[in-house]
Amino acid sequence: MKHYLNIHTMLKGFFFITVLMLSLMSCGVTKEKLDKTVSDEVMQKIYEEIKTPYKYGIVFQHPDTTKMIDSPTIFRENDTWFMTYIIYDGQGYETWLAQSADLLNWESKGKILSFTENTWDANQKAGYVALVDIDWGGDYSVEKYQGNYWMTYLGGSTIGYEAGTLKIGLANTTTLTKVHEWNTKNTPLLSPEDKDVRSFENKTIYKSLVFRDTEKHTGYPFIMYYNAKGEGDYESIGMAVSNDMKVWKRYGKNPVITRENGICGDAQITKIGDVYVMFYFGAFWKPGGFERFATSYDLINWTDWTGEDLVAPSEEYDKTYAHKPWVIKWDGVVYHFYNAVGSEGRVIALATSHDKRNGDK
Repeated sequence: MKHYLNIHTMLKGFFFITVLMLSLMSCGVTKEKLDKTVSDEVMQKIYEEIKTPYKYGIVFQHPDTTKMIDSPTIFRENDTWFMTYIIYDGQGYETWLAQSADLLNWESKGKILSFTENTWDANQKAGYVALVDIDWGGDYSVEKYQGNYWMTYLGGSTIGYEAGTLKIGLANTTTLTKVHEWNTKNTPLLSPEDKDVRSFENKTIYKSLVFRDTEKHTGYPFIMYYNAKGEGDYESIGMAVSNDMKVWKRYGKNPVITRENGICGDAQITKIGDVYVMFYFGAFWKPGGFERFATSYDLINWTDWTGEDLVAPSEEYDKTYAHKPWVIKWDGVVYHFYNAVGSEGRVIALATSHDKRNGDK
C-alpha cells in the first residue's frame, strides 16, 4: 500500500509539473531563448505557484528554548525528512540536526558542527547542507560527491553574535544523517580578506548556498550564492563558481541581488520548468524582515519580484521578523519554512499553500 501511495504521489507531482511547464513555455520560457529578464506574466505565474497564504504556526523550537534557532535547510533521505539548523547560545553559532516524518512535527537529534579551540572557526560554525536537489516537487535528496556529503558554513573565531571577520568554510562527511561531528579541517573557501574581494563583500560574509548546475550556465558545475556586507554596510547576494567544490572563483563584478540598503540574504534556489527561482529575505529597506523571490533563466541575470511579500510579519510569534526561507513542494503542497522572531523568541515557523491546520490536503 505504501508503495502504491508513493507512486500515486509521484504521478500527481509529475502531471502538475508537466502542466506548469507547458504553461510557462506558452509564455516564452524555453531553453532556446534565455532572456536576461523574466516577463511580468511569467513572474505572476511563478508567484501563484509558490505563494503560501496559510500560516501553520511554529513547527520547531530547540530543546533548550532559551537559545536562538535559525536558518533551516530541509532535505530527505530514506523516506524521512531532515533539517539542519543553527543555534546561537551567546558564544557563537553551532549546527544541529532534526528529523520529521511529515514536515510538521520535528525532533532534534543532536549537534553536527561544534565549537573548537585555536582554529580559524573556533566560535562560529553555522552550517548549510550543499547539493540538495533543486527540482521543484523533486525528491529533495542530497548528492554525494567524491564519496562525501558537503556543507558550507559561516565560520569565525570571534565570540558573539555574527562577530568579527566571518568567512565561508567547508565541511564534509561520508554519512549524511548520523549525528556526529563533520570534518571541518579545510581552509576557508571565501573570505572578505581575499585579494579578489569585491567592494560589496569586503567586511564580512554570511550564509551560503551551494548547488549543482547541470546545465553549466556559467561554464562551471557548482554555483554558490552568499550574502555579504561591504562598503555602505548593507548586505547583498553575491555569486561564486567551482569545478570541484574546493576551489571557488567569484563570478561577476556586482551582486546578483541588492537594494543597496538594509539586507538581501539567505538565498535558496529551486527550478520550475526552465525558470530558476531564488527565495531570499529582505530586511530594513522597509520595516521588519520578510520573504521575497527573484527569477532567472540562466542563474546570472535575475528579475526581482515587485509584488507582495511571500511571507511577512502578521502573528504574535513572527511580529518582529518572518525571514530566512527554505521552500519545497511535496505531495501538491508548498511548505515555506522560515525563521520567526516574536513572542516565542526565535523559532522555525511554517506557511503553506493549503490550510494544513484545518485538515486541507
